[in-house]
Amino acid sequence: MENKLIIQIEKLTKRFPIGKGEFTALKGIDLGIVEGEFTGLVGPSGSGKTTLLNIIGSLDSPTEGEANVLGQAISKLTAKQAARLRKENLGFIFQSYNLLAVHTVYENVEFPLLLLHYSGAERKKMVLDALEWVGLTEKIKSKPPQLSGGECQRVAIARAMVKKPSLVLADEPTANLDAENSHNILKTMKKLNEELKTTFLFATHDEKVISYLNRKVYLLDGKVDREEIVSN
Repeated sequence: MENKLIIQIEKLTKRFPIGKGEFTALKGIDLGIVEGEFTGLVGPSGSGKTTLLNIIGSLDSPTEGEANVLGQAISKLTAKQAARLRKENLGFIFQSYNLLAVHTVYENVEFPLLLLHYSGAERKKMVLDALEWVGLTEKIKSKPPQLSGGECQRVAIARAMVKKPSLVLADEPTANLDAENSHNILKTMKKLNEELKTTFLFATHDEKVISYLNRKVYLLDGKVDREEIVSN
């Protein structure tokens, strides 16, 4: 049985106003992503990869064309519907971690679950499972300022994965990490992709990230320049 298409992008264009003119960040993108992929939008700064990732994550909308994510047309979602899509089905990993410094590791990972309908006991099991996936069970009571950069990013991964989302979007997730931590983080994400069948989509120009991808979608000047499939 074929894996189902969970992202379908057709003729997607995104323009931003600049002064009296405008800047076209994306120029008629066509792209499909199927369930279970470990794929990256690859390209230099300004190629449009973060803009495209933000539209897929319903943080922005297309100017023209459409991005259909998990059966929902992004351009047609209200702010409330977009928030629900993110809350229930998407996980986000950012280069700056975006952890709450005054809260413990446990509380940071639990936070997305507080927005959903889980009991305290269910939340506890899910948080402990997520921390076990990333090897941070012993840091449960620590706060982000007490952690290394690699540990902070692992907390961010646990937070993104705790609700077992259908899709995880990662924007330059290794940008603030050294080589050893970068490889550890990428191995963790690859393992979660294989074991939980979660789809991962990266925006990156980091060669370390690129080396782990099964599919590379190269963007240049707002267009898909070429693709590369890596067989396992």
